[in-house]
Amino acid sequence: MQERRHRSQQGFTLIEVILSLALTAMLLGLLSTGMYTVMNDWDDDTAALDASLDETVAILQLERALQGAFPHSYRNDETLGRYVYFNGEDETLSWVSTVSPQRRGGLTAWQLESVDGEGVYLRLAPAMSDNPLPRLEETEPVLLLENFTARFSFLYEELDFSKRWREDWPGEELHMLPLAVHVLLLPLDSAERTEPLNIVARIRANEHRTLRPSFSGEQGAASGAAEPALEPDQEPGGRRSRRTQTGPQFALPPGVQ
Repeated sequence: MQERRHRSQQGFTLIEVILSLALTAMLLGLLSTGMYTVMNDWDDDTAALDASLDETVAILQLERALQGAFPHSYRNDETLGRYVYFNGEDETLSWVSTVSPQRRGGLTAWQLESVDGEGVYLRLAPAMSDNPLPRLEETEPVLLLENFTARFSFLYEELDFSKRWREDWPGEELHMLPLAVHVLLLPLDSAERTEPLNIVARIRANEHRTLRPSFSGEQGAASGAAEPALEPDQEPGGRRSRRTQTGPQFALPPGVQ
């Protein structure tokens, strides 16, 4: 009996302690590895969700700003003529909108610029009553959509009421706003997204109230001058439409559903 009591009081042997420590370390390692994997997956999913939300908010904000485009006119001190500020090229678009990201009062000048290999940059400046281009050039650009390249096209109406898309829109020459703007966002090779994004925004104030465009030279100007009495609904082109429109009555760009 005394021998058994003596053995029970000795406790664990060194080998038993080492084995228990090894098993404990193995279990802790497995648990920590599983937690690390779960946390990594969580961080990746959160980052992807944040990027998707930021991208969605940016696209919705651009669409609202284009829909709220305003026929902002300014006087050129050299020619003493008034021009409409809306300049669109293949990779750059500048316009004045009633929409402001900061929800401030007054008009805001927007400028989108697509830089190859980087993304789409945005500049914002107050429109005031003059040409906002110098203020936009002094503003620091902000990367709005990373790993995208943007292409712009513009919808107008011909004299026969047919609607067509063009790749540029010189507002100083046309003296009006387009019917709609199509923004094609193409993902770069480094981007995770493979499908392009499309923004088709119809501009509500689609024609300047006093200045008339002329796509067909003297004929367009003559036909425009022959219609003094016009309906409230106005559309870009050499003439104004008398038809009542209840929705976006224009053909979408090729490849846009």
